[in-house]
Amino acid sequence: MSTVTAAPKTMNFMDAYRMALDEALASDPSVLLLGEDIGDKEGGGVFKVTKGLSTKYGAHRVRTTPISEQAIVGAAIGAALAGMRPVAEIMLMNFIAVAMDQIVNHAAKLRFMSGGQTSVPITIRTRTGAGAGTAGQHSDMLEAWFAHVAGIKVVVPSTPADAMGLLASCIFDDDPCLFIEDGMTRNATGPAPPPGHRIPLGVANIARAGTDVSVIGYGRPLRDTFAIADRLAEEGISVEIVDLRTVSPLDTDTILKSVAKTRRAVVVHEAPRSFGVGAEVVARIQEHLFGQLAAPILRVASRDVTVPFAKVLEQEFLYKPTAIEAGIRRTLEAKAPR
Repeated sequence: MSTVTAAPKTMNFMDAYRMALDEALASDPSVLLLGEDIGDKEGGGVFKVTKGLSTKYGAHRVRTTPISEQAIVGAAIGAALAGMRPVAEIMLMNFIAVAMDQIVNHAAKLRFMSGGQTSVPITIRTRTGAGAGTAGQHSDMLEAWFAHVAGIKVVVPSTPADAMGLLASCIFDDDPCLFIEDGMTRNATGPAPPPGHRIPLGVANIARAGTDVSVIGYGRPLRDTFAIADRLAEEGISVEIVDLRTVSPLDTDTILKSVAKTRRAVVVHEAPRSFGVGAEVVARIQEHLFGQLAAPILRVASRDVTVPFAKVLEQEFLYKPTAIEAGIRRTLEAKAPR
């Protein structure tokens, strides 16, 4: 059995993904990776996350596949049914649409359709995010598509430590998991967790305690929110940050406890505003806490258009940190709903 490289004191997201995969491969021979060009002969993947792993564990466990998302996911589902724990890499999230039938009608439903006799412990890693000028077919956040499907867990980490712990938990979960990586923050760094770090799925994190307003979200926008909260603290405004970490299943209890305390909420995400995860979060808060709210709940998200290619238009599409700050200030100034 191979040994895992010791974890550094800090790591970026790329390190976190690689460390989680490295540990999983080392600890369980049923874990295998599948994806386009992920072997070392092909360069260790387009984004180099799997670099070194096929040399370390063998090409039979880090398997380069044809350029076919259907083949990658279909083979991973078959391997899962045969007792393996496959991790399938889909290079970019938009490409996952090609394999929707395998994911939605097979991976997500086989436990139910077999009366609980089988499980599909498959993890699908995919990357996305606007801001790099890769336009509409390479940049969409599509987490709401899959959050709407029963039987699949949807994970979006906001820190390298969470990325490592959540990916490990996905790999060893007995149900299919979609793990979404943000391409724009891949080199952002943070404290490295100890080896073997895992974070339970479906559990949100109070990433920053506060008393005046709850900012609820996941992924890249929360990284912007920390800097905003630091600035507002200098004005005496106390912002609580709730990192969902797992989009589905949604940790409603943690959300409600936070908003019950602050009585104000701003929900943020990178995906377009309409029909997004933010709308579900707002609905649950309204259903349970309407009479306790001191102000209407606000949402900050990207625009309801296709991600443009032109840089200036892409920046107009994307949510803005200034909009998060403006939303916080606006809800603090607003009156309670009647």
